[in-house]
Amino acid sequence: MTSDAPVRVALLGCGTVGSEVVRLLEDQAGDLTARVGAPVELAGVAVRRPHRHPDLNPDLVTTDASALVTRDDVDVVVEVVGGIEPARTLLLQAIKSGKSVVTANKALLAEDGATLAEAADAAGVDLYYEASVAGAIPLLRPLRESLAGDRITRVAGIVNGTTNFILSAMSASGAGYAEALEEATRLGYAEADPTADVDGYDAASKAAILATIAFHTRVTAADVHCQGIRRVTAADIAAARGLGCAIKLLAICERVPGSGGAPESVSARVYPAMIPLSHPLAGVDGAFNAVFVEADAAGQLMFYGQGAGGAPTASAVLGDLVAVARNRVGGGRGPRESAYASLPVLPIGDVHTRYHVSLEVADRAGVLSAVAGEFARRGVSIAAVRQTGGREDGDVPEAEAEAARLVVVTHGAPDSALHATVEALAGLDVVRGVESVLRVEGLGRPVSTLGVAG
Repeated sequence: MTSDAPVRVALLGCGTVGSEVVRLLEDQAGDLTARVGAPVELAGVAVRRPHRHPDLNPDLVTTDASALVTRDDVDVVVEVVGGIEPARTLLLQAIKSGKSVVTANKALLAEDGATLAEAADAAGVDLYYEASVAGAIPLLRPLRESLAGDRITRVAGIVNGTTNFILSAMSASGAGYAEALEEATRLGYAEADPTADVDGYDAASKAAILATIAFHTRVTAADVHCQGIRRVTAADIAAARGLGCAIKLLAICERVPGSGGAPESVSARVYPAMIPLSHPLAGVDGAFNAVFVEADAAGQLMFYGQGAGGAPTASAVLGDLVAVARNRVGGGRGPRESAYASLPVLPIGDVHTRYHVSLEVADRAGVLSAVAGEFARRGVSIAAVRQTGGREDGDVPEAEAEAARLVVVTHGAPDSALHATVEALAGLDVVRGVESVLRVEGLGRPVSTLGVAG
């Protein structure tokens, strides 16, 4: 049965994603009516520069977003503007006016999602945000609803298409970072200012949202350790391949068991890492996203698809809009915020990880002993070591010693101990330079078979 009363939608922003939302609302009007149980109509579109949107019905266009979101004839507000302000103020106005909200704003949710959730709960309206993390990939709803009866232990994956395209291009062609970034920009995969992507901030916002949902704990972007890909070199890519690994920018959210009287905690971090080629994430190339979920009962699940772009993101927005509109028509409510666990967030220094360290050292006797001593002093166990280059006869004066390359892979240890070890190595007389430092992640796959022993 279909209601004659339409569900009226206000749209904030009409750029790449917003224009696709408008198109889908028009093209699928009949299907949406059947799926929702009532017509879904566009009540208005708020934009800053109306002259840039000649294809929009001028009767729908307004520059007064605040007036639009509080209009009596608006039922749902869809926000695809991005950024913190004025988006936060507008969405809070909408919620307090009794409007349900659909947003793709990862930055706002990661910084102040709790305020929006509390306001929505107080007003008795819905807050949906599937499009904020992985574009068209259905990910947040499975975490919030399908796995609501399970205990999620890890959510890890590739959640930024720009950086994945760059790293994939470096691996496929042997290009350096700058060349791969230039290619990504030319093809439209990277913004004119790629900072949010290549420095990991975009992925960190998504990691905060994922951790919040998966572990029923409020996690903000400020809680997420963040490191980008600018320092990844072609030599790093080649070294990873030689070890049977790929380098990916990973968002890793884990439930960390308590020990020694310490409570259970949550870890959320973003950084480039080596992962075994045997792991499904290693084969995710180009601008695609993929997220690996591990839960006690469900086991291992993988979600894969297009994580960005106008049409894919709009698909996720429309999915949320249908859910919210159904609730409006049927009188139901969507899932509310679940933050009952309130687990502490583990500092990156306390997270156990593994390192792949590449050093340029003097090729003389005692170098390996000196390097190994720094690891031992901080309780870091070496899993494998390899030296290349230099003379066969290492017993020469320091001034005449040629350079050699020393690669060390560690066993798991607190990140703080590994970081302190690398800093100490950089200060050794026999170390001429720390060429690269990368973390090594197994993500459920063994990494003990890395081919660096010798």
